Amino acid sequence: MHRRRFAIVLAAAIVFAVVPARAASDAPTPAEAKAFIEQAESRLLTLWIDAERASWVYSTFITDDTELIQAQARQRVIDETVKLSKEAQRFKGLKLDKEVARKFTLLPISLTLVAPSDPAKSKELSELVAQMEGIYGKGKFCPQKDECLDIGSISTRLAESRDPQELKQLWEGWHAIAIPMRPKYERMVKLANEGATEIGFDNLGALWRSGYDMPPGDFAKEMDRLYTQVKPLYEALHCYVRRRLSERYGPDLVPPGKPIPVQLLGNLWAQQWGNVYDLVAPPASDRGYDLTKLLEAKKVDSRQLVGYGEGFFKSLGFAPLPPSFWERSQFDKPKDRDVVCHASAWDIDWKDDLRLKMCIEINDTDFVTVHHELGHNFYQRAYNKQPPLFAQGANDGFHEGIGDAIALSATPDYLVRIGLLDKVPQGNDPVPYLMKLALDKVAFLPFGLFVDQWRWKVFAGEITPGNYNKAWWELKLKYQGVTPPSPRPDSDFDPGAKYHVAANVPYTRYFLAAILQFQFHRALCKEAGFTGPLYQCSIYGSSKAGAKFAKMLEMGASQPWPDELAVLSGERAMDASAILDYFAPLKTWLDEQNKGQVCGW
Repeated sequence: MHRRRFAIVLAAAIVFAVVPARAASDAPTPAEAKAFIEQAESRLLTLWIDAERASWVYSTFITDDTELIQAQARQRVIDETVKLSKEAQRFKGLKLDKEVARKFTLLPISLTLVAPSDPAKSKELSELVAQMEGIYGKGKFCPQKDECLDIGSISTRLAESRDPQELKQLWEGWHAIAIPMRPKYERMVKLANEGATEIGFDNLGALWRSGYDMPPGDFAKEMDRLYTQVKPLYEALHCYVRRRLSERYGPDLVPPGKPIPVQLLGNLWAQQWGNVYDLVAPPASDRGYDLTKLLEAKKVDSRQLVGYGEGFFKSLGFAPLPPSFWERSQFDKPKDRDVVCHASAWDIDWKDDLRLKMCIEINDTDFVTVHHELGHNFYQRAYNKQPPLFAQGANDGFHEGIGDAIALSATPDYLVRIGLLDKVPQGNDPVPYLMKLALDKVAFLPFGLFVDQWRWKVFAGEITPGNYNKAWWELKLKYQGVTPPSPRPDSDFDPGAKYHVAANVPYTRYFLAAILQFQFHRALCKEAGFTGPLYQCSIYGSSKAGAKFAKMLEMGASQPWPDELAVLSGERAMDASAILDYFAPLKTWLDEQNKGQVCGW
């Protein structure tokens, strides 16, 4: 996850505020508009950095005091941005240079939460978000009086256990931590919508959908188009996995033709299924290696794991990470305090104070996660010469997709080249490798889509507080084909058990990244001169691919994303055909395995 700098800005926008009309003799000029937006960037940058530092301290040392410090830093950003919003409206309607006009456009649509202009309500909203993030970060499930598990321990047990009762208990235990968030979330929605309405949006969801260089309605249609492309692949994987789980747990627990019980998929939200690979692996086949065991055999520690990720980018021609990265990052979970373990990449000063925040476990999942998160860090440094409003991803899906594209190059050949694997496993059967990857990448697609489908409906009032949980599970059923382990009353708040809901981080970016990473990968492999099957390609060591990659990354948000996508790929539209190309051998195999099965749910 990229720690979006604008995710902390709970502020009103600049373009839509209502202010008194100016006299004709006092008409502003384009030169004044240019000076204003540059001064606004400078003033806000100082506050953004202060807020980012406060957020870092809070995330790595959760206490009531650091929660308050973070909320106050956010509040200062709010107050200044609201002030600038009112001042900036006088430039509306001016014909401006392309760069200046883009800055005025980016400021409002880069925000993820908008505070009402009422100072008391603005302060309340800032505190609510900090409180919910704190509830999540401090959340624990205590199965016994003398045993309490944090999310890391719960996730590990859920991934490894094959006891249905224990899985049910773990899943229910974690989701219970979100119940106190429910009234806070309801109030947050009310306040955030009030703020969004003040600046001309129908609701907060409409603001979120406005950040993609297209009208909000067109963007919603674009999401539907992309998911339609990949839906058959997901349904084929779901059908196969359900049959194998039914064989393991019995048809009473996993009935054929019905949804899959969510707790059996190895992940608290069923967003990725890689942890149950051993239960659904293709019969009589072997990937030929276990990356977790390879890392353990090499006695790799957390710092060395991060070093592998840095080494990948250095092989493409990128400069090493600065010494401060190694001094200031959090790689391991501290034993003496509560922290937010959710992996995230930070650029504290908008220059080179890059940091990684993780609670690293030495396993294949975190090996990939490190490559992903460092993708954010190298992207952040690539565009650090852009003006502040352009110092962000072309869109938020780009930022997530960059790191994921790099992780796709973690092929067996790459593992051999960095000394983790002795040789590439022999044989021509790609299904085991693709199956393991699909359990994470393909299984994620509907989850990546539905989280914000739920929130957009909440913000729009289509889902009312009394139906929060009911609607959440209706959407999980519709898109993922999963059901909870037990009835979920409306008094629960299962959405809040997901970090991005608790912290109000938009989620559509991850769905876009799931699509874009394969499009990026296909383009980079072509640039590297690779001509084999897409799943075999690793761009490790290709300075040519690295140079073209860097050219796009350096643009930040200075151009509309279709222009930047074209720089890398020659394509101007997001296209899911690359993911279909990548997994084509697996899809053929799944269709064969699913013959005679009742697919769907």
